[in-house]
Amino acid sequence: MAVKIFKHKWQKVLLITVAALFILVLIPVLFLNSFLAPKLSDKLKEAVLKGTDSLYTINYSNIDLNVLQGRAVLYNITFKADTAVYHRMKKNGNAPGTLYELHINRLIVSNAHPFELYFKKKLNIGRIALNEPKIEINKLFVKKDTAKKDNRTLYQKLSKTFKMVHVGEILLTNINYKQRDYTGPAIATSQLKEMDVKVTDLLIDSASQTDTSRFLFSKDITTELKNYSSKSADGLYSFKVKSVKLSTRTRKLSIIGINLKPVNHTVFFQKSKKDRFTVSLDSVQLKNFDYITYQKSQSVDVKKLEIFKGNFEVFSNYNGPLQTTDRLVTFPNWAIRHAIKNTLNVDTLDLKHMNFMYSQFSKKSKKFGHLKFENINGRLLNLTNRADKLKKNNIATASLTSYFMGKAKLNVHFDFNLNDATYNYAYKGHLAPMDMAVVNSVLMPLAMAKFTSGRITSLDFDVHSTQKVSRGTVSFLYHDLKVDILRPDYTKKTLISTLANAIVLKHDNPDDGDKTPRLANVVYIRPSNFPFFKTVWHVLLNGIKNCAGVGPAQEKKLSEQSDTDDKKEQEKIIKKAIKEKEKEDKKFKEKVEDKKKGKKD
Repeated sequence: MAVKIFKHKWQKVLLITVAALFILVLIPVLFLNSFLAPKLSDKLKEAVLKGTDSLYTINYSNIDLNVLQGRAVLYNITFKADTAVYHRMKKNGNAPGTLYELHINRLIVSNAHPFELYFKKKLNIGRIALNEPKIEINKLFVKKDTAKKDNRTLYQKLSKTFKMVHVGEILLTNINYKQRDYTGPAIATSQLKEMDVKVTDLLIDSASQTDTSRFLFSKDITTELKNYSSKSADGLYSFKVKSVKLSTRTRKLSIIGINLKPVNHTVFFQKSKKDRFTVSLDSVQLKNFDYITYQKSQSVDVKKLEIFKGNFEVFSNYNGPLQTTDRLVTFPNWAIRHAIKNTLNVDTLDLKHMNFMYSQFSKKSKKFGHLKFENINGRLLNLTNRADKLKKNNIATASLTSYFMGKAKLNVHFDFNLNDATYNYAYKGHLAPMDMAVVNSVLMPLAMAKFTSGRITSLDFDVHSTQKVSRGTVSFLYHDLKVDILRPDYTKKTLISTLANAIVLKHDNPDDGDKTPRLANVVYIRPSNFPFFKTVWHVLLNGIKNCAGVGPAQEKKLSEQSDTDDKKEQEKIIKKAIKEKEKEDKKFKEKVEDKKKGKKD
């Protein structure tokens, strides 16, 4: 006996009605899905052909379209150049210098409006997502384009197919990017992984074709590269970057976690004759970065560059040959003019909380000396080699503060002439009070000397230089200066140390009873093989030594003495040196008193 399912007739009528409505809706939807899919495919292929002058084609194995959800999924997509078309364009002289190729396993389109596409020729999509796409770029050498170019905008090329193209958001995640450059003597290959791109509000219509606020028709394109690493060809350096992010809307490029790390110094100096560098930076920010110019010509134009927290270390190569060539190439104003091949224009460079260390090995002491400048902060202005900028202002400046050996505050200001034939520059600065013993860690291994007492009151300098000659003044104020001259094992050379303290060095500046300090007028001729910072250091060192009473004659006299073990001979030499010193001090004090009387009269 049949089971009676419907107790009331109206239930049966309702079910039949709902089923009929479902079938009436389902059949058109299934029809539209199968009908619109090839139509959408044809429209897309037509748009790519017209938008690229038939150079590129797009193909895919399958497309799933859901009209109700406004969703489409494309599988196994390939976008690449037609080689036959490219060779024809190359023959005609209008081939592009760069070719692109794109492979995608799956592309998901969400919130699309297929009816607008079919009936109004408007491609309106909410979101496009591509996961792990493979992008290949080949830079090719082509002859200069002499053929007539198509100057129509992309919209004008697409207008017969689409009246409007709009995509709210495009996401590309985990991009595998490879570039080959065939323009040089050898093929140069670079590869990037873990790169994401987000495109916001892509719009191609009659209005956006002239909208200068958009980049590639988009309100914003954000690119982020994660965990990039590479090694130098010789294997001596490894380079890592945690992330690089660029936004076209904000024109801001952010680089986080930069590390250039060499192998240990023993291995490095066995394989290389060059100095060893270590760089680590927390972050670098480029603000108002002209990425369009950089993309076209690799020229850098930045309104403001900020470098935050980091360490920069230079380890002098103790196996390196003595430089015999002119080290003018190390001068900052030379480097900006000649070493940087492309255009450079940085209005402002800010350094914040940086540390610098210079290390050198002494073959005599068999020990390392480390010169440190900690917590460096400063601003550099007008770093440019652009001719139009140099006409307005040809001086680059650098104002820096740091803590010398981590203890005493040092203020320095540099001026660099960027187009002068003599590469002139100037610098002045001030060092705050500090104990002289602080520098023993670098003085002992490199100079075989040690400060046993003394305190710097101040160091001031003002120097003007060209590539050959430096002239200026150095004021080095201190008191209670005493030194020991050392052997390689750091034991004291008694006789020479006594002579240095008794005859050569002046223990105070100003001297006891005098209010006028000694001031050094320095004239220094740079040896051609001296680099920039070594030249600056030797200028200051000469001024410091002169203020301390150490001149060429005194140095020669001291170096001619021998460290004898004969105690009686030592005592005679010391007594004689002390008497001469006492006579010298007495004459000096008499002159001071005469000056005071003359002022009173």
